[in-house]
Amino acid sequence: MPQQSWQERRANGRARRERTPRAAQEAIGDVDRDPIELLRTSSKGRVDALIPLRYGRMLVSPFTFYRGSAILQAHDLAGTPDSGIAIQICGDCHLSNFGGFATPERALIFDLNDFDETAPGPWEWDLKRLVASFTIAGRHLGHGDLAADEFAFVAARSYQTHLREYAEMSVLDLWYERITFDRMYQAVQSEDARRRIKRGIERASRRTHETMLPKLADRTGDTWRIRDAPPAVFHIHGKSTLIDKNDGWMTLKASREDALATLVRDYVATLTPERARLLSQFSLQDVAFKVVGVGSVGTRCLVLLLTDHHDKPLFLQMKEASTSVVARFTKHAKHADDIKHDGHRVVHGQRLMQAATDPFLGWATGPLGRTLYIRQLRDMKISAELDTFSDDVFREYAVLCGWALARAHAKSGGCAPEISGYLGNSDRMAEVLVRYGRAYADQVEKDYEVFRVACRDGKLESRSDADIAAEFAP
Repeated sequence: MPQQSWQERRANGRARRERTPRAAQEAIGDVDRDPIELLRTSSKGRVDALIPLRYGRMLVSPFTFYRGSAILQAHDLAGTPDSGIAIQICGDCHLSNFGGFATPERALIFDLNDFDETAPGPWEWDLKRLVASFTIAGRHLGHGDLAADEFAFVAARSYQTHLREYAEMSVLDLWYERITFDRMYQAVQSEDARRRIKRGIERASRRTHETMLPKLADRTGDTWRIRDAPPAVFHIHGKSTLIDKNDGWMTLKASREDALATLVRDYVATLTPERARLLSQFSLQDVAFKVVGVGSVGTRCLVLLLTDHHDKPLFLQMKEASTSVVARFTKHAKHADDIKHDGHRVVHGQRLMQAATDPFLGWATGPLGRTLYIRQLRDMKISAELDTFSDDVFREYAVLCGWALARAHAKSGGCAPEISGYLGNSDRMAEVLVRYGRAYADQVEKDYEVFRVACRDGKLESRSDADIAAEFAP
């Protein structure tokens, strides 16, 4: 059967509006639920002592609450109509999950950088989470409701515009497409944004494993040891541990060396042969627990410090991968390419969606059966400093995020013509999404107030980083 042209496929996408009119996308879904119970569900299996820290970080503002509560929006979106076009999606596509990082060739690019929740699902879920994040962040960083609506509109319109461009691009050209910092510099309009991009390049060049080493570790004789800085970093069996004595990691019968050796062998088998050979030239120096992010706080996460024969470092991060919130709620989860291992799921989604992936990206199963994925720690990675953004810079950032999401969706799903056809050329869909973002931001503020009261009344325990760090102060 001959392949359809991109124009025919785009017409098929346009026809999807008969099934789901674009105006129907304004619905925020089933919000008749208990946000506290859903948060408790997403906290199951985490390190008990770190769950209050997770809630403490979420308590800072409605935006940090939004970042840490992806399960709520996935639940709500499951009750909304969609176009029926399912692709590999990020699943947690808020504006803080974009950033700069180096390709294996050491070029600096801008892209999505968090895939803990990735799974097959409706493309609308990612776009709606992104749009709502601009509305919520815009409001609560002091830009006002009108500016927040504008940021959301610009993000949606950028996604739409770039999706149309990608719909007309050949498969190989799309696969090789990258948003480099040089392209970003040419695309932005304001001098402030250009200055920030230049500064970002400079910051990224300083965030290498070698510059991190003296900040994160100390030399003792012939070996390096990661420095404890609880609650952010600590040794599992050390004096600063936050792991309960009854936790499986504390009662593990196998020695640390044997457990790690098995885990690393499992991981190396997921790398290409030349990258496995590269890794074999490093020796393990130390392992510590690291607390990361907002929504991920309490999941098992290890940092491995390795060095080569020149005593040059390589930091690897082994992070627990649990059931995706997308997989919990979307009907498309059964089409997940028969991937049963959640670490493999994360790696598969990241390789599909990113323009270039970490050469050390792989997965493994821990000694207690927990699924993990592995990547480099912070190698030339930078993120946006949102609280310093002017309105103009926020608008520029919205354009970049919409562009990056369009590229990721076009590459991961091969459905750019259909999605572009559904979106159309006018402002109609962007306006619908602005209304969605506004309504969902209102819902987030309600949920945040319920959460805040639960923390105040003791239904949930919340603690700040400073509270916990004070317990270990000399």
